[in-house]
Amino acid sequence: MSSPLLKRELGIFGATLMGLGSILGTGVFVSIGIAAEIAGPGVIFAVIIAGLVAVCNGLSSAQLAANHPVSGGTYEYGNKYLNPWLGFTAGWMFLLAKTASAATAALGFAGYFLNAVGVADRTYLILTALVALATLTLVVLTGIRRSSIANTVIVSVTLLSLVVFIFAGLPEVSWTLATVQNDSSIASILHATALIFVAYGGYARIATMSEEVREPRQTIPKAIIFTLVLTMLLYMAVAIVFVGVGGVDKLSLQTAITAAPLEIVARSFRIPGVSQLLAVGAITAMLGVLLNLILGLSRVLLAMGRRLDMPRVLARLDSSGTTPYVAVVAVEVAIALLILVGDVKTTWSFSAFTILIYYTITNLAALQLSPTERLYPQWLAVVGLGSCLFLAFWVQRQIWLIGLTLIMAGLIWRAIVRLLTKH
Repeated sequence: MSSPLLKRELGIFGATLMGLGSILGTGVFVSIGIAAEIAGPGVIFAVIIAGLVAVCNGLSSAQLAANHPVSGGTYEYGNKYLNPWLGFTAGWMFLLAKTASAATAALGFAGYFLNAVGVADRTYLILTALVALATLTLVVLTGIRRSSIANTVIVSVTLLSLVVFIFAGLPEVSWTLATVQNDSSIASILHATALIFVAYGGYARIATMSEEVREPRQTIPKAIIFTLVLTMLLYMAVAIVFVGVGGVDKLSLQTAITAAPLEIVARSFRIPGVSQLLAVGAITAMLGVLLNLILGLSRVLLAMGRRLDMPRVLARLDSSGTTPYVAVVAVEVAIALLILVGDVKTTWSFSAFTILIYYTITNLAALQLSPTERLYPQWLAVVGLGSCLFLAFWVQRQIWLIGLTLIMAGLIWRAIVRLLTKH
């Protein structure tokens, strides 16, 4: 008996905001600082290159989702257009990367929130992160419509804080600093590009939830394109302000990783209150990322449960047919465990490698579309495929070695599960 399908609740506006809610989080508030430390003013090039690669991947995701609009994203496309092993690899990479990212977002929210309310005692950090996770899990369990409303509020506050940062910072910009006439090496720009690419990756959530989108063949491509264009313009403006006011000089790499780099830069602006508003934006952004990751991860688990790559119980829906409630609770437990025991210092680089492998499989699947299914020229998928494979190995060597080891561990897990299922 086939599993029931989720209800289609989202239009273009809601889907675009879901994409923005997934993107505008740790990406813009943290990654630009980390990437600027690596590449200096060359981070502006990294933002542009990563954005162009994301557009190629986004269009591949869009046409795959338009032709195969079910929950699961590249996990489903790999299964349908390539083979079950590549499909599983995509799903496995998504689960590993995004569960760790969700724990990072929860801890990031807790850190910003405690700073904002003046609590210096870090013993409350884990407790605050767990409360945020439990609260947003309850929101997700109420269904996609209420999740979409919560996401709209969160994204609106985040966008407002970034727009104020840009307009308050532009008069402070030294255009000599903002131009890329420096000693940024090609290698440093490529490394920064790989890290910045993760900051664009949230648009995949639109494809992951394509089973819940109305008129997916029209809605999904438009929502992904709108999301990426808005994001690229926003990131470029933020990068120019960050570099142009000397943000690279104000931060060490350790500061960029552990604090809010944009907030530190905003403290030097002549307009008062910008850093405080940005802190609020960072808090809402972390909540938005966490909300969207719970949604996205639960939908991938739902898809894997349907195909028995994970226990079938994960494919159960609630009585209204709007929420895979077992998968949502399983995701909450996994994220909570990482909040309690996880080391999140290398999460960003690990996410970069795993997400680039994920999109390599996306583009491979897009190359298999027939001429009647294809919405865009085939060369876009070729460029996306080559770019993802190339950039994946510009992260630190130990990161991609760990990533390859975990891919093998996942494939062994699948082989064992399949063997036990047959018996």
